[in-house]
Amino acid sequence: MSALEKQVDGDHYRKYAIQPTEFIIRNEIPFAEANVIKYVIRWRDKGGLSDLRKAQHYLDMLIEIETRDQNQVQMLDPKTGSL
Repeated sequence: MSALEKQVDGDHYRKYAIQPTEFIIRNEIPFAEANVIKYVIRWRDKGGLSDLRKAQHYLDMLIEIETRDQNQVQMLDPKTGSL
């Protein structure tokens, strides 16, 4: 059995045609986005509302980082490129 076919502690991912980990790796999805996928996929079978809250937390972090980064770009002086 390959590592992608094996699951430690449960079977909440095994019902899918493509394991979330394989999908994430093959599509080179970054860490935070990957965790959103992971928690949303498994919430009904494993962690319930706790997993939805975890997914929401990662989304909140992504929004915060993206907002901060956009604000920093907007604050750059167009002549010098510095803050």
